[in-house]
Amino acid sequence: MKDMLGRDAVVSVKTAREIFDKNFNILPLQSEDISITSAAGRIIAKDIVSPVDLPDFYRSSMDGYAVRAQDTFGATESLPVYLQIIGEVLMGEELGVVINKGTAAKISTGGMLPKGSDAVVILEHTQVIDKNSIEALYSVAPGENVVQAGEDIKKGEALVKRGHKIRPQDIGAFAGIGIDRVAVYAKPNVAVITTGNEIVDIKANSKLGQVRDINSYYLSSLVDSDGGVPIKKGIIKDDYSELRRTVEESLSEADVVVLSGGSSVGARDLTAKVINDIGKPGVLVHGVSIKPGKPTIIGVVNNKPVFGLPGHPVAVGVSYGLFVKRVIRSITGIALKDGEFADRMVKARLLKNIASASGREDYIRIEIRNENGELTALPILGKSGLISTLVKATGYLVIPENRLGIEAGEIVDVYLYD
Repeated sequence: MKDMLGRDAVVSVKTAREIFDKNFNILPLQSEDISITSAAGRIIAKDIVSPVDLPDFYRSSMDGYAVRAQDTFGATESLPVYLQIIGEVLMGEELGVVINKGTAAKISTGGMLPKGSDAVVILEHTQVIDKNSIEALYSVAPGENVVQAGEDIKKGEALVKRGHKIRPQDIGAFAGIGIDRVAVYAKPNVAVITTGNEIVDIKANSKLGQVRDINSYYLSSLVDSDGGVPIKKGIIKDDYSELRRTVEESLSEADVVVLSGGSSVGARDLTAKVINDIGKPGVLVHGVSIKPGKPTIIGVVNNKPVFGLPGHPVAVGVSYGLFVKRVIRSITGIALKDGEFADRMVKARLLKNIASASGREDYIRIEIRNENGELTALPILGKSGLISTLVKATGYLVIPENRLGIEAGEIVDVYLYD
């Protein structure tokens, strides 16, 4: 976008997203069936409906004696009920006799309730008279200390919905209802390109003025944590032909292309030119009213998203979180909450004043502390090129564009890093 003088005009985060969404329809990739042993963190592509009741039989939730509840009514320590023991329920087996009036069967936690019984008197509420009889010292109600058939999961119940991110407990539930394979959305491939004449490999003996490649590794880890498959394309010099060849190659093998560096004054013009020259519609946004991350480039080339992020690591993280993350996660098929992804957030009392400039959103790194049982937020200030500020931070807060800062003592929302 241009202003009235023909210069690149910055836009708000909201406007940048709206422009992108009008030019790119975010849809999940095709689904694939995988084993539940490798399904943690993947996104469900089809509702999981239970084919069975869990449990599929009535079972004891305590060690004790399976009884007819009505036989215990009125039992007290001073006036117990006498019951005849007619057997013991073995784990994984059904007792071959029926519990009739005045009888009981010894049972362990998880054992199948014998026919005729409808409750369990726990061991602590009984007194053994001899090997064939007990006293019940307390009464039980029907269903007491019993897990009903289908009480955990009912047959036909939708256990998890499409778009759900699979957790370890979900995998346990799948196993419990006999499901060993699930349909999940395929992971998007994300090409990661680092640009800049000053960038060198992390194993290189860097010379004065050179910088080791932080962003390839940082971005690849972010992509991986958000459900994508990073494809590191290496370090590309600020050369039009080399950069164009790499971007074109990336577009042919990836679903999303992310460049870092090359978005500052001068070099960013090269990145924008490459994006515009390769395909339509090209660059959609060239500058966002945020700090850090103002020179962010957002584009679409041949129906694939292309992002040009700043070169400084903190700015990379902010821009990635605002624009790239939502695209990658949407492509994975994860469900949205109120149109956006739900970030973990805590409220804390700010320890220091933070100044801001009107007309932009400020993203401030925060260290969360626990002081005398109260969560406090300590701003971690520093230039956007200082990766250590991210390492020290627990999360970040956002100063809206209509505020000039936040005063110490104010309760603020801190969004936690994963």
